[in-house]
Amino acid sequence: MPRANISTGSVYEQKVGYSRAVRIGQHVAVAGTTSMKDGLQVGEDDPAEQTRVILDTIAWALNEAGASVDDIIRYRVYLADVTHWPVVAPILHERLGHIRPTNTLIGGVTLVDPKMLVEIEADAIVDAD
Repeated sequence: MPRANISTGSVYEQKVGYSRAVRIGQHVAVAGTTSMKDGLQVGEDDPAEQTRVILDTIAWALNEAGASVDDIIRYRVYLADVTHWPVVAPILHERLGHIRPTNTLIGGVTLVDPKMLVEIEADAIVDAD
């Protein structure tokens, strides 16, 4: 099966050697995504804004891979501070509640940069039609 690697050009993608998303067949995996844009942290001290930016980046990566947010079957949310979940949850519901994918939310994690409050990864299956 052909493989498609999708990159945003992030410094971390280059430094670590990974792709933002990979599509093989109908499956698209989107890497853990934070709110970095053009090498800068967006939404510092604002987990809601970080979540919005992250979900926009995930939607972009899925689109580049020939998928959409509607194809997400599972996503995982990592929070540096679990007390942010009541702020993040409504945004997740707004963007993903209509498809109700499976979800895992983990708090109290240490992310690469202390300004990063939220990281999200997703898996999607593209309809074969």
